[in-house]
Amino acid sequence: MRITVRWAAWCGLGVALLLGGPMAALLWPRAAAEAQGDVLTPARSRLGINLAGPADWSTEQPFVDVFKLSREWISQREGTGWGQGPKLALDEHGWVKQLEPGCLADTPLCTIPDGHYPAGRYVCLYEGQGQIEFWNTVREVSREPGRIVVEVDPSKGGFWLRVRTVDPADYPRNIRVIMPGCEATYEEEEPFDPGFLKRWAEFSTIRFMDFMLTNGSGTTTWDDRPEPTDATYTTRGVPLEVMVDLCNRLEANPWFCIPHLAGDTYVRSFAEQVQRELAPGLKVYVEYSNEIWNYGFSQTKYAGNKGLELGLGEEHWEAGWAYSARRSVEIFAIFEEVFRGTDRLVRVIASQAANPYVSEQKLKFGNAYEHCDALAIAPYVSMNLSPAGDPSSDAVAGWTVDQVLDYLERKSLPEAVQWIQGSKAVADRYGVELIAYEAGQHAVGVGGGENNETLTRLLQAANRHERMGRIYTRYLDAWRDGGGGLMCMFSSVGAWSKWGSWGLIEYTDDDAPKYRAVLDWNRANPV
Repeated sequence: MRITVRWAAWCGLGVALLLGGPMAALLWPRAAAEAQGDVLTPARSRLGINLAGPADWSTEQPFVDVFKLSREWISQREGTGWGQGPKLALDEHGWVKQLEPGCLADTPLCTIPDGHYPAGRYVCLYEGQGQIEFWNTVREVSREPGRIVVEVDPSKGGFWLRVRTVDPADYPRNIRVIMPGCEATYEEEEPFDPGFLKRWAEFSTIRFMDFMLTNGSGTTTWDDRPEPTDATYTTRGVPLEVMVDLCNRLEANPWFCIPHLAGDTYVRSFAEQVQRELAPGLKVYVEYSNEIWNYGFSQTKYAGNKGLELGLGEEHWEAGWAYSARRSVEIFAIFEEVFRGTDRLVRVIASQAANPYVSEQKLKFGNAYEHCDALAIAPYVSMNLSPAGDPSSDAVAGWTVDQVLDYLERKSLPEAVQWIQGSKAVADRYGVELIAYEAGQHAVGVGGGENNETLTRLLQAANRHERMGRIYTRYLDAWRDGGGGLMCMFSSVGAWSKWGSWGLIEYTDDDAPKYRAVLDWNRANPV
């Protein structure tokens, strides 16, 4: 897949301009809506969005080539149990280059329930020689060398691609599975689903934390980076070329989370590519990893160990805060050199919303605030429910939806406002802007509470309720009135589960009051 940089492009723009009328509105929805004054340009938006991470079960589906979200190959041996095949021989991009006798390789696509992805004829394109098959919910329509057409019925769930045989001298590779109607334009004109582009066209900034598989990343060198030629983006993350192309198309600022293990050569190469390919008018948000204070993530443990090793603190946590500040400044310096200054940069040090003390320790360590533009927090409207909590998850499971929403309004929202105020005071003291790297509701079972199915259904019902939209509006008002700058909502599209109802919507064909409230507030509060 080749990525073409387009600084103000939209899929189908040329056709839309030629056709005009209703077809132009269909092919370039933001331009048509802007002409009517119904939407907001990204440059005037106060809000950003965190995109969902790449996975075959992702309900976001940003790419018209759905194979880019396929799972890592599952090795099978005929006559044995599921996934019991030998280790697969893969090339450097993840393509199966050899199979032992009686073995094959499977991968699932679009494992999304209840028909929430496009139905119709998908086109599989590939290079090389071998036997490729599809199974589950599909009917083969036609086949010729390098091209297979299948009819997909999403109501039956996802579908599977199988590599049954390969020619080791010319093995199947560059496999693409293209959504209906997109074969002619997928490669350069329209690699992104037009609905995906339209959905986030009014947001100023795209945070790529999950897109980059930041949490627990094993990336250390530039050679480790994901590339557009990778078989799938679910193993190493979405390539930088793709993220830059997306931001150029949307005219949105990118927010990159640099992997915690990445060395200076990686950082410099990353910065150089962004400087070279990103549209000149866009700013670059730079953050070191994600939540290096949260012990649920390996990067926090790594930072603490490095901080102790360097003598930056006596306790693991304070050494980790210090190391994260120090490494952030080192990364900022490389970006500053590459970009020849800071005009296009927003240098971000992120911290814990509920604990301004952590923010202060990070900003003042080595005078990091002098090399930083923004303190970023995640001031969630929180309701973390465990069996031992007060109230307990078991007790809340017996509540009504209105009781849950009452709690969020009367306790959680005021608490979030206090966090905003405390963080704003620290940001002002050190002369940096206050922004939010993540934001939204945080009603979820934890510490065993996540296994209470009644509680999960209750919290999901609360997220679907009209009152949740009103809570979001009050929340965003409080952020604005408290002096907050950019706020990146968490997150874009994602199925709700016992692990949380994070997506503003669950599916691409879905709607939710909190999603509508965010869009309406953004339009009503332009910069």
